[in-house]
Amino acid sequence: MKKNEKEEVLTLLRAGLSARKIHKRMGYDRDTIGKYAREAGLWEAVSDDGQSKSATSGEVATGSGHGHDENPPPRPPDGGAASVDLPTRRPPEHARSACEPYSEWIEEQVRLGRNAQAIYQDLCDRFGFKHRYNSVKRYVRSLRRTDPEQFDILEYPPGEESQVDYGQGAPTLCPKTGKYRTPRLFVMTLKYSRRAFRKVVWNSSQEVWARLHEEAFRYFGGCTQYVVLDNLREGVVKPDIYDPGLNPLYAAVLAHCGVVADPARVRDPNRKGTVESAIKHTQDTALKGRKFESIEEQNEFLMHWEERWAAPRIHGRMKRQVEEMFQEEKPFLRSLPLTSFRYFKQEIRTVWDDGCVQIGQSYYGANPFRVRSQVIVRIYDLEIEILDPRTLEVVRRHVRKHRPGSFSTEERDRVFNPSRETHRFLEQAHQIGPNTERLCRLFFEQSGRLANRSIRGVLSLARRYEATQIEEACRIAVERHARSAKYVRILLEKQAPEEPRKVIPLLVQTHELIRPSSEYAEFWEQMTDQPELKLRRN
Repeated sequence: MKKNEKEEVLTLLRAGLSARKIHKRMGYDRDTIGKYAREAGLWEAVSDDGQSKSATSGEVATGSGHGHDENPPPRPPDGGAASVDLPTRRPPEHARSACEPYSEWIEEQVRLGRNAQAIYQDLCDRFGFKHRYNSVKRYVRSLRRTDPEQFDILEYPPGEESQVDYGQGAPTLCPKTGKYRTPRLFVMTLKYSRRAFRKVVWNSSQEVWARLHEEAFRYFGGCTQYVVLDNLREGVVKPDIYDPGLNPLYAAVLAHCGVVADPARVRDPNRKGTVESAIKHTQDTALKGRKFESIEEQNEFLMHWEERWAAPRIHGRMKRQVEEMFQEEKPFLRSLPLTSFRYFKQEIRTVWDDGCVQIGQSYYGANPFRVRSQVIVRIYDLEIEILDPRTLEVVRRHVRKHRPGSFSTEERDRVFNPSRETHRFLEQAHQIGPNTERLCRLFFEQSGRLANRSIRGVLSLARRYEATQIEEACRIAVERHARSAKYVRILLEKQAPEEPRKVIPLLVQTHELIRPSSEYAEFWEQMTDQPELKLRRN
């Protein structure tokens, strides 16, 4: 301070103003005010008997001896140097908390987890506390102590774990709107070596999230055993601490690569702190203050920055070069499959009354599933798969149709329609014989769809006659240019003699195969006259 400012502060101190009030009025630091007050002898230590030895404002002005209780010294600043120099000093009586007489009881209530409002209410009711609630609030706040959170060091062997997450990239010119937008920044980091793959995308989806994983694995030249992610919807459909439900497409991609997903707990970002640090490092170092004219330009810059600066750097935690650790980890990465994953879109569809499910603007047969039942559908680029929802087995496969309103069904799955089943009727006629098939084809060539009635009439004759008889009748009908099933039936009736009717005999009492009743009576009498039977009967 300047000399005039120092004198102004001392004048206010002698007038009885506290350091807090001087700080509010003049803006000077309270520690500086306390230093000048001690140098001027306005603040002194407290004697052993608790009486202050500081001079009053009147004594300081007149130069007389020490004052008494009628004029207490000014209040020292909180946390000032006076309390630091002598730890045994206590603040003056007027500066002490009104809650000190109840300190033991208040500390016990704080240990029980009670808040300041409840403690204040009990102080008023039980002890007749006459002071304000703010006194209790400040005292309780000084008693609460929170221990700093402790973290474990998560270390894994090479090739075991990778961590993924989304962040925000640098502002990029959007081609659709012509404005600068912030794309999403995808980062995958290897836990052992801290080598990272970075790429920005405009929008995220289940397929984009899965494709970024496969692209990152191919960038590293292999995949890890586990991948740690948070519970975003692209990866985890149902967050659960014990049994999380993964997105079907994401789970299929990881199974294709031989990787197991390990979702972190909800609101636990420390589990994947490596990728969190990688995102922050990318945003603060590589992308801070930059703008890009296209998303391709930003991805090219991120790849250049990774190869030129991020990989050769000395990692602050490991104290080693990232590229050197990556070369150690690379042999432990699992090899990737030779073919890329066939991406699909999985949905649930309802089977309509025609036995088909609607996908887009086309229809696909779903038999043998019942009408109104729900099935799982996987939509590929060129193919449609219908799966059983219980076993996830593929039941039907169809080539994907792109013409609106088109159908893709198998003939064996269609419901019987006699007006459009000519090919099926001709197959049955072929099984009877060539003459029968020739006659049925002549019927269809002459009458078209209406000939199905005549064809069915010929086929119905197989219930009463042999195939050889039907073949002979159809041969004659073809030679005579017959065009009706009735003509074939007449020929069969003339060729086959009428079978005699079977006479059902009536029930009789006497017959050459039936013994007379007298023989049964004689046999019974002989058996009953034996002594063994008599004793047994008695």
